[in-house]
Amino acid sequence: MRFGPDGKLYVAQCFGSQISAIDTRNGAATTVTPVGSDIVAPDDLAFDSKGNLFATEVMTDRVSMRSADGTVRVLNDGLPTANGITVHGDRIFVDEFRVGGRVLELYTDGRSPRVIAENLTLPNALSMGPDGKLYFPLVATGEVWRVAVENGSPECVVSGLSIPTAVKFDVRNGGLVVTEAGSGEVTWVDVVSGKRKTLATLRPGSDNLVFDGDGRLFVSHFTDGGITEIGADGNIRTLVAPGLVGPFGIAVDGGGSVYIADGMTLAVVDTSGQLHQPANLLNHGFPGYIRGIAVSDGGTVFVTNSAGGLARYRAGEEATFLLPDLDQPMGLAALPNGAIRVCEAGRGRVIEYAPDGSTHTLASGLRFPTGIACTAQGRSFVSEGAGGRVVELHHGVVSTVLDGLVEPHGLAIAGAALYVLDRGARTLYAVSLEDGSTEQLSHSLPVGPAPNIVPRQLPGIKNLMPGPLHSFAGLAADRTGAIYVSCDGDGSVRRLCREAAV
Repeated sequence: MRFGPDGKLYVAQCFGSQISAIDTRNGAATTVTPVGSDIVAPDDLAFDSKGNLFATEVMTDRVSMRSADGTVRVLNDGLPTANGITVHGDRIFVDEFRVGGRVLELYTDGRSPRVIAENLTLPNALSMGPDGKLYFPLVATGEVWRVAVENGSPECVVSGLSIPTAVKFDVRNGGLVVTEAGSGEVTWVDVVSGKRKTLATLRPGSDNLVFDGDGRLFVSHFTDGGITEIGADGNIRTLVAPGLVGPFGIAVDGGGSVYIADGMTLAVVDTSGQLHQPANLLNHGFPGYIRGIAVSDGGTVFVTNSAGGLARYRAGEEATFLLPDLDQPMGLAALPNGAIRVCEAGRGRVIEYAPDGSTHTLASGLRFPTGIACTAQGRSFVSEGAGGRVVELHHGVVSTVLDGLVEPHGLAIAGAALYVLDRGARTLYAVSLEDGSTEQLSHSLPVGPAPNIVPRQLPGIKNLMPGPLHSFAGLAADRTGAIYVSCDGDGSVRRLCREAAV
């Protein structure tokens, strides 16, 4: 985040793949670079004195420049996981969020980047200090380091932090301010004496921060996309309400709690409607960028991730990978006998993982199998995202249940009906399991990209959340027959109930 020449707060949205400008007086947002534009997955941004905007593209390993007239060009590529960026005296500095990451100076005249520091462990959003040194957090080690931009050696200045993600200097009051994603604390540090104090305690998952000219502090959150304002008097207000990054896969347990695979976060909506996020990507043992989810009758959570894994997971514990080498796994289903059936979209297969650890292929030759739902009796239904149909698998035979769809994703079974979410047509259908009749239940659902928008596929981040980061609009049903829809178009989960027949 950064304030622009027009006084608005500019926000890079990595997973939304756009940049927006927010009027902090009323929260009104305008799009600066839209989804599908030349800037892909922007992670951080900064301005020079001419009004040029520089954005790091963490998933494409490059930095782009948007001139004041709106034209965009790639400034540098070949910068693995380019992440933090700051401009000081029109000099451009970036770092790379990876093990062995570097801090570099970039140039607009075509010169090659200059390495300032290297062999760093996950450096993130950086800032120039009043001493002329660059300060940056090392996320994994819980430290803040600094380095002189000319012939300097990196040194640790702050330690013992809980997943620090960004640093900025408080120009009005002095001191370094750090966001701690692990605890949600916003911490002020005197880098000379080492004295520190907590300015505010927000929810975990903070990502970046910026001060305005009046001393107000704005903090963003990677877990939910929200932005919080901390006033100069310490008062806290919400500028952008929190939501969900996807959401993607969705499941309901026997007690009615809703589990959501939200990419970097496991989210749970309890029966009172409260959203909780018990774990995220920065927690030790988290199973990666999660996409599909299922909950067994016994309450065990299973997920698929973008790295090709099928895992069993409990928040606060180490994930257990049951199948680590799948090709683009998507939806999954937990059977009463303890087996897991998973869509391996990249190989066009559906695989069953048995309780004894054995596996076998239920179907192959499918066109990007995406969603799966199973009856208590073991009937399995699968959506073919690239085939435009839903099929039933029965003893190795694949038969069409519903076709003519655009891009079917989530499936769910409630009573004697199979529910089908066509993400491409933004429509929900019900198919009778008794006679095969089909009914359209809802249309214009906020799933998939907005009309006339063609988003670019997010390539992911090597060794952290490998891609491609396919979206997945999941579907689930509870024991009352209510249907839950993962609306990846607007970041919501919606509950739909059919009216009882009179």
